[in-house]
Amino acid sequence: QVQLVESGGGLVQAGGSLRLSCAASGRTFSTLYMGWFRQAPGKEREFVSSISRGGINTDYSDSVKGRFTISRDNTKHTVYLQMNSLKPEDTAVYYCAADIAGWRSLGQYRALDAYAYWGQGTQITVSS
Repeated sequence: QVQLVESGGGLVQAGGSLRLSCAASGRTFSTLYMGWFRQAPGKEREFVSSISRGGINTDYSDSVKGRFTISRDNTKHTVYLQMNSLKPEDTAVYYCAADIAGWRSLGQYRALDAYAYWGQGTQITVSS
C-alpha cells in the first residue's frame, strides 16, 4: 500500500503563487510515477501534471503549461507542484496520485485509471 498526503493548499489572490507538496510512504518513492489532478465543483477530475520516477520526464495540461512546475525529491519521498500566476479557474481540490506500473507511456499518465493510489486532496481557492 502507498499512502499519499497533500499539503500546501489555501486561499490566494489571482496572480499569486502556491506550492503543493505530496509526501508518500509505504513503498520506495523512486519506484512511483507521480501525478497531480484537480477537481472543481461540478466538474470531473482532470489531469494537471505528471513526473517520471527519476524526474526526467514531465507533462502538463495545456491549461497550466508555463505556469505550473512539477518536481520531486526522491530523498524526501515528496513530489511538488509549484503554481504561479494563479487564476480563479484554477480553484479546485488538488489530488496527488501514484502509479507503480512500469510500462505506461507518457500520455497514458494523463488518465485517472493510470494511477492506483490517491491522496485525500487539498483545496486551492483563487480569488479574483
